[in-house]
Amino acid sequence: MRTLGRIVIPVAQLFGFYVLVFGQYGPGGGFVGGVVLAASMILAILIFGVDADDSRLARAVLHGDGIGLLIFAGVGGLCLIGGGQFLNYANLEVPGLDEPSRRYLGILLTQIGVAVDVAVTGVSISISLASDDEDEGDGADEVSHV
Repeated sequence: MRTLGRIVIPVAQLFGFYVLVFGQYGPGGGFVGGVVLAASMILAILIFGVDADDSRLARAVLHGDGIGLLIFAGVGGLCLIGGGQFLNYANLEVPGLDEPSRRYLGILLTQIGVAVDVAVTGVSISISLASDDEDEGDGADEVSHV
């Protein structure tokens, strides 16, 4: 199982990056690319465990919470600063790039932001569900009195 995981996981991650980058030309994009990347990291956790060296990308992704939102909002904010509307990539002010290149860069950065947030959310939910935190209890005596 570990040998198969060492073959399948990098291929799945490469496919996730492909779907992310070329999603604007076909089916895919930031959300689907992020889901494929998250699934590959969850598969690594399931096969090798959370603390294994093969799962270090999944552990590293957990520190990236909020980075995708910053990228997404940053691109939209730069469009506003450029005098346009939020996420109107024609007004994305990047020196030295013509309008089609600015649109491509804006779309790619937005998709990267969405993919990062989706991957972080998927991995963190999986690790939270897999952890056996003894402080949680069974919930029977934690009923709130409103």
